Amino acid sequence: MPKKTLPRIAAVSPGDKPLTLLVRWDKGEESLVDVAGMIETFRVYAPLRSSPELFRQARVGEHGTDVVWTDDIDIAADTLWRLAQEQAGVTLSPDAFKRWRERKAYTLDTAATALGISRRMVAYYEQGKKPIPRVVALATRALELR
Repeated sequence: MPKKTLPRIAAVSPGDKPLTLLVRWDKGEESLVDVAGMIETFRVYAPLRSSPELFRQARVGEHGTDVVWTDDIDIAADTLWRLAQEQAGVTLSPDAFKRWRERKAYTLDTAATALGISRRMVAYYEQGKKPIPRVVALATRALELR
């Protein structure tokens, strides 16, 4: 098995929209990553929720393995990479998701039931209105094998 190389961050800056980060990776790619979901969900990020000024102080951590704000607040590079891939639709494109549903002859309702999500989310994924999370992409592959 080939050695997995974890992504490294070369540079980071706040994005134009609130709670987004513009990340430049060590291979030269750039990603605009929306971290609002994480920051609004986890208690450790409460200071970033209440202080846009603190959020703008994002910097690359040691060896490019994370983005840090304070000694207690950081987000790992591999988490940001995964979010960037999901938000870019790399895990599964909306067209591929729709083709999967049609191949299985699932309606929106039956696809939602099979995946354990709402009918509305199935529609959002197909229309490209929401990024398809990795766990949903993996679930479609598992259901394909059934």
